[in-house]
Parts: sequence; structure tokens; C-alpha cells
Amino acid sequence: MNFFLNLVPCHFAFPSMVTYTVEYGPVAIAIGDVNGDNRTDLVVSNHDSDTISVLLGYGNGSFAEHRTFETRTSPQRIAMSDFNNDKVIDLVVTNINGNTISVHIGYGNGSFSEQTTLPTGLKPDWIAIGDFNNDNLSDLVVTNCGDNNVGVYLSYGNGKFYSPITFQTGYFPVGIALSDFNGDNQIDLVVTNYFHHNLSILLGYGNGSFASQETFLTGRCPFSVAISDFNEDNRTDLVVANYGDNTISVLLGHGNGSFAKQIKYVSGFNPYAVAVGDFNGDHRQDIVVTNSNGNDMSIFLGFGNGSFTTRIRFLSGVEPHHVAVSDFNGDGRDDLVIANWGSSNIGVLLNTCQ
Repeated sequence: MNFFLNLVPCHFAFPSMVTYTVEYGPVAIAIGDVNGDNRTDLVVSNHDSDTISVLLGYGNGSFAEHRTFETRTSPQRIAMSDFNNDKVIDLVVTNINGNTISVHIGYGNGSFSEQTTLPTGLKPDWIAIGDFNNDNLSDLVVTNCGDNNVGVYLSYGNGKFYSPITFQTGYFPVGIALSDFNGDNQIDLVVTNYFHHNLSILLGYGNGSFASQETFLTGRCPFSVAISDFNEDNRTDLVVANYGDNTISVLLGHGNGSFAKQIKYVSGFNPYAVAVGDFNGDHRQDIVVTNSNGNDMSIFLGFGNGSFTTRIRFLSGVEPHHVAVSDFNGDGRDDLVIANWGSSNIGVLLNTCQ
């Protein structure tokens, strides 16, 4: 990759992917320390086997053999927080064909309780965690694809939640992310609307409710969305994976809840999930996206002004879905983990930028 040496401050590369077998149909990954040893662990939702897999990390970039826990029908997305205030990580999973959320309370040793379930709308997909009413408890928000809305679940603080309050989105909401888009110190929502080819911004009032949506155009069939500050103006920007036209869209934030017109970059075939990290050590935000029907991923290096290089391609497993970023071996570099749906494994790529 000598052709990039004038652009980046290091020899930018990911070596061969190391894979770990999980159950059938891994679709999403959550990252955290689930056994209290200050090492990064992985939890994977396995859509085709109605399970989640827990892989404990050794701290050197490798992971133990997975353990499984049952969910309801077709687990889709997964997130983690402490829902009962015992300072131990718990899990929530959306079950897209079961119209439920599974809640698994953690024991602090890498194992979890049997699930309890919460009802959702039709086809719950992405799930995110935030404190929406400023009571210092972890609340939930879920995209209900089949109902064209999001459901907000306020927490009791004991591992249980109030009945959901719903807020309208566009047609077939899929991805969701949280940030403060208008500088009022309240959590706001961004949601991708797959069949409307746009995204919705719902500004939060800080009491668990949200304003009516404002929409912004994306590419065709936007799937997932991630947030960062791409042009270093201390305002939140967005990047969206457009499944239907093989692009990503970057939308720079104005800081008032609105966004500039999208800038599109060509990705691979059917981009699915997008994430953000610094992959070349220049302290600027870069983008990674999985291309689900290309068996690869694309990395776009950021210039720090809101623009990016053309894509750099790396191979993945078969039908890569979710991608997540963390430092798995403690060397201060952003590494990657990918859920390879078609090969029923996850792939870990350690960053060798030097």
C-alpha cells in the first residue's frame, strides 16, 4: 500500500482476519466487559439459531470459545448496559420475527439470566440505549420496521421498563443512533427510513418524549447510521450505509438539528453496517462499512474537513453484516470485528498501523 504513504502517517493495514465460530446467522455484535476483568468481550446475536453467543476476551486480541444463551424468534440487534443498577453489564436483544425484546440480566462472570421479554411493535430491528428523561437510568429505543415508528422504553432501574411510547418515523425504519444534534444537552434520535430513502431526526425534550421528525435525503434504501465529528467543528455529523445504491452518505451537521446536503461515496455491493474509528493514527475520523453481498468491507480515510478518500477494500467472511470498532489488544489502535452471516462466524482484524 505504498500509494497511501503520503496520505497517512503510518503503514495502514489490517492483517488476515482471525475467525471465531458462533451459531447460525450472526447479525450483530455488542462490545463490553461482561465478566469484570477489564478486558473487552463480545456478544453476538445469531438470527438463524435464536441464540446469542458470548466470547470472553483474553486482552491480547483473541477470544475464548463462545457460550450460548437462548432468545426469542430471530434475534436481530443487541446492546448492553446496566439496567438494574448492580454495576454489572446486562443485555437487550430485539427479536425481529417474535415482536419482542429479550432482557438478560448479567451475573458479572460472563453468564446471564434466562430472558424476560418486552412486547414491541411489528418487526423490531435496531436498538439503542440512552437516558432519555434525565433520571440517570438506562432507557431503550427500538425501531419498529413494520409500524413505521420507534418505541421508547423508560427504565424503572430494576431491570424492568415502562410500556413503550411510540414516535412516528418514515417508511420502514431500520437503523438508529443517538446524539445531541442541536446543542441543548438532551439526547436526540436519528433513524434511517429504508423505503423513503431518507433519515428522520427526532429532537429530544429531556423528559422521555421527542419532537415530530424532520427528514433529510440519503441514498437508496438507507440501512444503518453512525455519528461522529468529521470536520472537527464540534458538531455532530452522520454517515449512512445506503444498501440500495452501493454508496455511503455523509451529512455534516449545522449544530441546530439540521444537516447539509449529503455527500456520497461509492462503497461495495449492498453496504449494510457502518462504524467510525481512527484507523491510520492521524487523529481524524475514518469510516468502515460492510458490503453484505460483496464479502468485503470498505474503509474511507478522513481528511478532517468532512471529506474522505475513495474506498480501500478488505476481504471479510461470507455476507458480512455488522461491524464494530474497539481496541481488542490494548495497543491504542482501533481494531475491527465483523459478523459474517453466511459463514456463521465473527472475524477479528487487529490494526497493525505503525
